[in-house]
Amino acid sequence: MFHGFRHRLLCALSTLLFLSAHGAAGWAETVGPTLDVGNPTGTVRLLSSTGPVDVTHPFAQSLGTNGRSCVTCHSPLSGMTITPTDVRARFDASGGLDPLFRTNDGSNSPAADVSTLEARRAAYSLLLSRGVIRIDMAPPAGSEFVVDAVDDPYGFATTTRLSLFRRPLPSINAAFLTTVMWDGRETFGAGLRFDLEHQADDATRDHTGAVALPSGPRAAIVDLETTIFAAQAVDQAAGPLSVDGASGGVEALARQPFFPGINSGPGATQIVFTLFDAWATEPGNDPTSSARRSIANGQNLFNTRRFAGSLTCSSCHSTPNVGADSAGSFFDTGVASAARRTPDIPLYTLRCVSSGVVIRTTDPGRAMVTGRCADIGRFKVPTLRGLAARAPYFHDGSTATLRNVVLFYNDVFLMGLRTFEVDDLVAFLSAL
Repeated sequence: MFHGFRHRLLCALSTLLFLSAHGAAGWAETVGPTLDVGNPTGTVRLLSSTGPVDVTHPFAQSLGTNGRSCVTCHSPLSGMTITPTDVRARFDASGGLDPLFRTNDGSNSPAADVSTLEARRAAYSLLLSRGVIRIDMAPPAGSEFVVDAVDDPYGFATTTRLSLFRRPLPSINAAFLTTVMWDGRETFGAGLRFDLEHQADDATRDHTGAVALPSGPRAAIVDLETTIFAAQAVDQAAGPLSVDGASGGVEALARQPFFPGINSGPGATQIVFTLFDAWATEPGNDPTSSARRSIANGQNLFNTRRFAGSLTCSSCHSTPNVGADSAGSFFDTGVASAARRTPDIPLYTLRCVSSGVVIRTTDPGRAMVTGRCADIGRFKVPTLRGLAARAPYFHDGSTATLRNVVLFYNDVFLMGLRTFEVDDLVAFLSAL
């Protein structure tokens, strides 16, 4: 079973650009620039904008000591991240011995017992159920807060070393980034390339056991990350997303103009997405026409529906036709609040020293970088393109479906969405 899954993975990777032939006959030295992968609502397409790429790319090579490569946690089969479905298949196929399953960051605790199959299943339960990796972090020196108490069901985290469980961000559409990592800890103000090269080096050290990533592979990995794009190409109900006047799909995305800060500040517009304008008046009453109108209606809701005063979805998701935040801002939408904590996730009690304010959270977010109380619970805004390929959602993988994401925001911001409006927003997000 493991070999069958591995063959499927290798075929997908080789079709796009990532893995060497591993002895399989017939593979060319270079491969084509696109890969289509099915997902629950249609098909996502990955595109290399530079054309065919050598299949021996460092992104797929083991650069450390534990058998991992970048593609271990950034698989083309899962939107260039990992998903619980993918993780469970790899666990079952390998008995929990695939390179993904390593105690340095994949297990609930680095001290977890992994001596038997069932022990490994328990040790990697959060990776299996949420697709999250454990990040061990200490509050920065001089922080405005202290950690007064820790409730860790796995008995490892302390007041000076927190276990934070986060989804690997997808290695796609990086050309539109202004912030690297959920908490921005790899953003230094020296430019995107510097940030990504630093992140590649840190990731290799932290996740593969390497001492350092040489400059050549580091540059090649960043070249790849900034020229790989992904977006939904086909919707099961609406059909191809780049026909009859629509500009969905990855080909248009790869040509999308961008610079940091675009559509922010004076002159910013709330009309962020224009992909499906032509479908707003799609003629006909057949299922395809109805599905297209629903997507267009969801796009209009995303752009214009006002709540909490003057906010719209586009207020935070400001990058045109991408949906990240172009200014690199961080937001606390309550995802990491104690009210949403489930028993399988650690809970931390933080106290702001000067004010005495106590905040209980599952992840302090940006505050673990800045040390500021105002940043507790704040995270970056990830790209929205290719969403359908990479459930579950939010930094902690706590929300299984896009419908639940919309319902979460409907409750948090008192948006007052009606059932058909929820349906339309889900249809739109699934088509990105």
